[in-house]
Amino acid sequence: MFICSSSMQNFELQNPVKILFGKGEISKLSQEIPTSEKVLILYGGGSIKKNGVYEQVIAALKDHTYLEFGGIPANPEYEILLNALEVIKSEGITYLLAVGGGSVIDGTKFLASAALYEGESPWDILDQGIRTFEAMPFGTVLTLPATGSEMNSGAVVSRKEIGEKRGMGGPGLFPKFSVLDPTVVATIPKRQLANGLTDSYMHVMEQYLTYPVGADLQDRIAEGILSSLIETAPKILKDPSDYEAAANFMWCCTMALNGLIQKGVPTDWAVHAIGHELTALFGIDHARTLAIVAPSHYRYNLKSKMEKLVQYGERVWNITEGNSEERASKAIEKTELFFQSLDIPTRLSDYTEQYEGTAQTIGNTLNDRGWTALGEHRSLSPKDVESIVEMSY
Repeated sequence: MFICSSSMQNFELQNPVKILFGKGEISKLSQEIPTSEKVLILYGGGSIKKNGVYEQVIAALKDHTYLEFGGIPANPEYEILLNALEVIKSEGITYLLAVGGGSVIDGTKFLASAALYEGESPWDILDQGIRTFEAMPFGTVLTLPATGSEMNSGAVVSRKEIGEKRGMGGPGLFPKFSVLDPTVVATIPKRQLANGLTDSYMHVMEQYLTYPVGADLQDRIAEGILSSLIETAPKILKDPSDYEAAANFMWCCTMALNGLIQKGVPTDWAVHAIGHELTALFGIDHARTLAIVAPSHYRYNLKSKMEKLVQYGERVWNITEGNSEERASKAIEKTELFFQSLDIPTRLSDYTEQYEGTAQTIGNTLNDRGWTALGEHRSLSPKDVESIVEMSY
């Protein structure tokens, strides 16, 4: 039996990120970054040089002094970021510009923090959960909607050599500005579009699907984002060049994790904690690990999430028939079917034949880290997590 607060929780909200949204907004970079700054442009695998974004960025910075650092991978890799950090220090860089999706932006946030960190090793920031209050200034040009990193102060970085994926954050890690031009969506591969839809959907669910506290507006905004993603998904997958669909998709992804809908409400994030371990173990795309874990997580915690599941089912999926348990179960089923409609499999066995023992491995990892109380009630032990993962096979 859980005793939950029945009223909205106290909160503080400050989001200083300037958003430049719409077609052609990349040209305004020159107005956002002072010409006195020495800029390092950071990007990923080079897709920006094929879709026209790179040319727009370079044109906008024609009066600036800048260098480039490419090759930041999905799940930004610590060792590669250290190479970029060396460039920042050796070349006297004073401003960072992330041109890419969440991985490039997250990697840039780490660099912004590490550039001013005076401790023994930059890994301390991630390993010890050191919050960042001051960082090198940076902006972003978003090319892949998904993570919401362009308007929040959090980041996740991977370190392959030890199989770890760690988060970081702090008020110093808000971008100074973010450019959101929906036309970039036109060249995104279908797999990445599906991942972006799933990632943003689950960002909302982690903040929404807990228990009621009378936060009516937060609930309605969250449900609006979910409903918009459901409506937009088939349109954007059919035609990524549909500007209206692309604009709605991009703004949903940003609104899903810019801090607004989490204020005054309990949040879960157990699905993400478990999903990160699946990525570390098998290299599965982050969004797809969430689709694997979420249905089992909700079924395992059906009773504690019952009231919110019923509300979600009614308001988002129009489920109004049956008793509470039937309606809650149907809502979970609808969620899983939505992921599958994006061509995203929802079982671990769909991704690897080596899944036996995964639950115990993750349980042991969480125990070793002292992560023994996950979920909105801080009641999920590593043993509970093992059960959830086993249900996901």
